[in-house]
Amino acid sequence: MEKKELSILPFLLLLVQPAFMASNLVVGRGGVEYVPPISLAFWRWFFVVLLLLPFTYQKIFKNIEALKKEWRQLFFLGFMGCGICGAFPFMAGVTTTVANMGIIYTSSPIFIILISAFFFKEHLSLIQFLGLVFCFTGVISIIAKGDLTLLISLKFTSGDLWMLGAAIGWALYSVFLLNWKSKFSLFPRFAMIAFFGTLSLLPFSLIENYFFKPVIFNEAFYFWTIFAAIFPGIIAFSLYAKVQKDLGASITSFTLYLFTVYGAIYGIVLFEEMLKNYHYLGAILVFAGMFFVRKKNI
Repeated sequence: MEKKELSILPFLLLLVQPAFMASNLVVGRGGVEYVPPISLAFWRWFFVVLLLLPFTYQKIFKNIEALKKEWRQLFFLGFMGCGICGAFPFMAGVTTTVANMGIIYTSSPIFIILISAFFFKEHLSLIQFLGLVFCFTGVISIIAKGDLTLLISLKFTSGDLWMLGAAIGWALYSVFLLNWKSKFSLFPRFAMIAFFGTLSLLPFSLIENYFFKPVIFNEAFYFWTIFAAIFPGIIAFSLYAKVQKDLGASITSFTLYLFTVYGAIYGIVLFEEMLKNYHYLGAILVFAGMFFVRKKNI
């Protein structure tokens, strides 16, 4: 009986994890009204480190030699997973919708395939290449809002481009997280990634705070930063690593299908957004592309 429960649990987490991950889009749309986007990302990961350290510091200091060897890798993972993927969605939320952010972020697997092929010499089949074309076309249709004149004149919403950058950052994080082996277990490694991610955001947060928009430490600040730290932060990242470890990167990529669905639901329910024809077209192309890139042979 226990073995059956253990085999079912990762698949249940596969359904639950995207709900927490997609809540980051809610922070990106709602939180930026009260906290500047880069500062929101910085304080979000600062609180993640603060919450994790009491439970992980002993294991980290016991493996100090491993930290000396791995700190460059941990900094890169922190910069991508917490810096780029932390700040860019919040910057995107200023000028674009939750639906746009969700669908564009779903393009991340096409970049995972390309990065894996480039850095780790993974073979790219003809049908996978076709899938990349579908995904790319779907993302472009969302960014251009189904209007060819916008595409030709390159008049895109800046938020959509920030979100595309976040998708590339998540792909880099995912590929190297899986391929770089570590002496640290799940939570100590995550704590170190969050620490270096916070460190990478610090100078940009200071620049934003002093030259553009200062942070106001009020109830809204603490609500949004702590919400972001716990739900799309600690819970979402931990569940992602757990599911990826148990089921592998291929099956785990299904979370991005549900990520888009949850994102659309959040946008409709919380922000009264409307789905338009180009959303449906883009989603169909992206999902079709993701189906093809999962195929090894034609």
